Amino acid sequence: MNNSLKKVLIYTDGACSGNPGAGGYGTLLIYNEYRKKLSGGFRLTTNNRMEMMAAIVGLETLNIKCDVTLYTDSRYLVDAIVKGWAKKWRDNSWKRNKKESAKNPDLWQQLLDLCEKHQVDFVWVKGHAGNPENEYCDYLAVEASQQPNLPSDDVYET
Repeated sequence: MNNSLKKVLIYTDGACSGNPGAGGYGTLLIYNEYRKKLSGGFRLTTNNRMEMMAAIVGLETLNIKCDVTLYTDSRYLVDAIVKGWAKKWRDNSWKRNKKESAKNPDLWQQLLDLCEKHQVDFVWVKGHAGNPENEYCDYLAVEASQQPNLPSDDVYET
């Protein structure tokens, strides 16, 4: 661990009304006393894509290399990064095995690139279990998914 890096906490959550359906993400960045909320949505997407977008948007916001602890209630996200699945999929031309393609390679690539730029520790938290920051991100994600005139998740919809 590099002690000279700024230590940032990022809480994330994704939501989808139907899966697929209208979706949103919520992200909360915390650095010392500074807090920044980010959210957005798409008219047709999946819950997993929104979980990933929440993490990507949070990490993209950082202008310099940081020591990040990223909290999410998505096992899909945590396991794919911590257990090295996403790197294996990328190294295998986005194949999970000989027959199955990995889902969401566009977002996995962005996330892996951001994890190389920053020092990121992914931590799973139980969703809807009273963690105030996770609950707030859930609120942001649901609110974003309900906005009118949501944009297209172009990669998902093609």
